[in-house]
Amino acid sequence: MSPNQNEEDHLDDMSQNVEYISKVGYEKLRAELAVLKTEERLRIAERLEYAKSLGDLSENAEFDAAKEEQMLNEMRISELENLLSRATVVAKSAPSSTVGIGSTISVRVGASDAAETYTIVGSSEEADPLGGYISHESPLGRAFLGRKKGENVLVTTPRGETSYVIVEIS
Repeated sequence: MSPNQNEEDHLDDMSQNVEYISKVGYEKLRAELAVLKTEERLRIAERLEYAKSLGDLSENAEFDAAKEEQMLNEMRISELENLLSRATVVAKSAPSSTVGIGSTISVRVGASDAAETYTIVGSSEEADPLGGYISHESPLGRAFLGRKKGENVLVTTPRGETSYVIVEIS
């Protein structure tokens, strides 16, 4: 084993934990984190104080609910801090001839003339399939990455195979 092998293994492990995310998505998550750490913590603390004022904590449903809310808030804070610490912001570059993270693509589904538009996003936190934002890690996102305008793309999803034609990349 080379002297740098452990360091190289560690770097490989770190690169596998990278979360790709758009600048807008990153800022949105940072804003959510700030609210959770300030406003939400304060609101929950006030709720806990009120519940304590009701008396016996052993049979106090309000106190139990507030403690549960506090736990969920702290879990979300931890989740966001972890994600943001591993985030790599992917800047939207000039339109490319191939699909990448940040690309907005227009595709024709099957033999229909109807086009659907998707934006390939990095993090599953940003993904909103119903809104047209698909993660690069999803079956659809993975199938489109690296493809070019005019290419036929066969995508296997839990619902079966679907054929797409990439009409536009921006």
